[in-house]
Amino acid sequence: MQNSGDLSGTLGLLRDGNPHTRAELAQITGQARSTVAARVEQLLESGLITPTGDAVSTGGRPPATFAFSPGARIVAAVDLGATHARIAITDLASKAIAEHLETIVIGDGPELVLARAAAMTVELIERSGRTMSELVGVGVGLPGPVDFSTGRPMNPPIMPGWDGADVVGQLSPLLGGAPVLVDNDVNLMALGEHQSDFPTVDHLLFVKVATGIGAGVISDGAIRRGAQGAAGDLGHVAVPGGREVICRCGNVGCLEALASGRAIAAKLTAAGLPAASGADVIALVRAGDVRASSAVREAGRDLGRVLATCVSMLNPSVIVIGGRMAEAGEHLLAGIREVVYGRSLPLATQHLSIVTSRTKGRAGIVGASTMVIDHVLSRDGLEALL
Repeated sequence: MQNSGDLSGTLGLLRDGNPHTRAELAQITGQARSTVAARVEQLLESGLITPTGDAVSTGGRPPATFAFSPGARIVAAVDLGATHARIAITDLASKAIAEHLETIVIGDGPELVLARAAAMTVELIERSGRTMSELVGVGVGLPGPVDFSTGRPMNPPIMPGWDGADVVGQLSPLLGGAPVLVDNDVNLMALGEHQSDFPTVDHLLFVKVATGIGAGVISDGAIRRGAQGAAGDLGHVAVPGGREVICRCGNVGCLEALASGRAIAAKLTAAGLPAASGADVIALVRAGDVRASSAVREAGRDLGRVLATCVSMLNPSVIVIGGRMAEAGEHLLAGIREVVYGRSLPLATQHLSIVTSRTKGRAGIVGASTMVIDHVLSRDGLEALL
């Protein structure tokens, strides 16, 4: 939480969406009115806050009110997956101004993929009628472990050529030198889901089930990345009692090898029901195929066997299931709930909700935008901006 006595803290108070007077801000912060007035003037000059009219007078001239102006600057949010790039330009409240989704191949390498992401970002800024000078930061989500302090991918299993890549150094010059922050895509999805749908939930687990499986952990209201940025790597946890299927990591019986979209598709194909990908599995489920629905529910049970341990360890209030396979709907959730509620202690599950993502695939860009905004409007970030 920002100190309400500094400039960023004053702005933080105005970000609640409600107009405030100088006197109200002074009362809340306990600062002298002259100090608060100087901060308000600085924020007005920057455009980050704007006058909103006058408050009700209690005698004499009505005091002026001010509110946060999220449209004063823009942020670029880049969500890169194994086969997709979703890019958005947002305001300082993470509201999308322009957005684009296209197919990519992450294995094409950082130079090609980042150049394309930068070109689309510039095009979106121009299309939205904004300018590069208004861009205050870029948030990037990558489908693999990331050293958050450097923004470099660390041994990403599905990103050949990306290990140790200088994502910041490659992308920033293509976008006018704007600051670039990089994180694991599932961490950003967790942030996005938290920001958009569960802002009052302090303990949340976001689980992405797609080509791979991973989790973003929010505890005490903050994302938890772990020592090497590998927290939440559920895909390579062994499933208790699971089938001994070889995983691409080299181990046997990993959750990803049993419950990912690719794994379900392979299982159905082996049973005589051709499916090349998770998308094919979802299409079969939606068409009412019993075998596909049964396979998805069993994958949910495998997920539940691992998540039951997570519930005991982390005690989340909400588990959000996202990623492509979440589109399979209640079949996947039913399998997860069956095992989690059956195996976890009642104390840990009495108020636990297990739901599908409500952001319709946009959690990553909301999270990327939120990450940048929190940085830019922090004490150090705001001083650099102004």
